[in-house]
Amino acid sequence: MIYLINKTTFQQYEDITVNIKPERLNVFIKKAQDLDLKPFLGHAFYYDFLTYFDADGSLKDETPQQYKDLLNGAEYLDQYGHIVFYEGLIPTLVYFTFARFIENDAIHYTPTGPVIKHHENGDPLSASAIVKLVQQQRSTANAHANEVEKFLWENKENFPLWRYNEKNNSARQAGPRIRGIDKTDFNYPGAYNNYKLSITEFLN
Repeated sequence: MIYLINKTTFQQYEDITVNIKPERLNVFIKKAQDLDLKPFLGHAFYYDFLTYFDADGSLKDETPQQYKDLLNGAEYLDQYGHIVFYEGLIPTLVYFTFARFIENDAIHYTPTGPVIKHHENGDPLSASAIVKLVQQQRSTANAHANEVEKFLWENKENFPLWRYNEKNNSARQAGPRIRGIDKTDFNYPGAYNNYKLSITEFLN
């Protein structure tokens, strides 16, 4: 597994405790890469991008300049001729990782089931506070992702494998979203005229 960021990179953006083991953080980096970054970039583009990394996560010498710029940031001219400073892909991945870390770190799995962690030097956050904090980090990640998206649009001739996908844009936003309506017998019993009742008639 190639990790595009590590604990040292992470600490440049967020102040996390030194007691967190790198291998634990790697679990959430992997999830962010697989579940956030890969759908955002598109599978073909993502896998081509990974071919230019060594096993330790560093870029290979032969990496094209456009991929170096995508990862590390660069100055470029937008369509109006204005100079834009692009921070790179790293902050996007950091904050997607941080959101997943916060969301999962509050829970400890025991033989008898999941429990909320308790700490000697403080009280655990409420579930609603954790949800709010996770959404804040995802919002930050999405703000950086929008900058990545702008960079890719403005330089699309250098990234032929990238394809904009509106579904990926909406899917990565913070907060709950309706993905579809379940019309199975559990919600609409088959005896009710092939599901053709209005919702008011159905509830009555």
